[in-house]
Amino acid sequence: MHALGTHLLVELKDCQNEQLNDVSFIRQAMLDAALEAKATIVDDRFHEFSPFGVSGVVVIAESHLTIHTWPEYRYAAVDIFTCGDTLKPEVAALYLAKAFHSNNPSIHEVKRGIIGIENAKVPHKTPESHSENTQDEKGTAQANERAQDFQVVY
Repeated sequence: MHALGTHLLVELKDCQNEQLNDVSFIRQAMLDAALEAKATIVDDRFHEFSPFGVSGVVVIAESHLTIHTWPEYRYAAVDIFTCGDTLKPEVAALYLAKAFHSNNPSIHEVKRGIIGIENAKVPHKTPESHSENTQDEKGTAQANERAQDFQVVY
């Protein structure tokens, strides 16, 4: 199934709760996750709540990464939305699961921008990307590899 983007809903449970309230640590982890996935960072914004919790966004040329933390529950909700074929959002998800020492991570993957009824590749801002209409074997291998690290829900 071809789509304009991939949206990962990442559940990071049983994390180190001290890190979930450290806005500097969270900001750096999110920026590093974006860079690990080969994203182009455009901007970022993070906010620390009182008495605890952090929300933040890293805007990337390919879309965004967001996080909301609940240190009191040792939990973080992360959204990673990417468009195009240049980066793999699961790289960022795995990086964050490790950074927050999540003992129980999971991913729900949603394809966004499924346009039309044909199973044809949808061009993303470049006309030449429309000319290829083949199954990505690397993507399948990476999805299988990803399943070993996460509980994957489709």
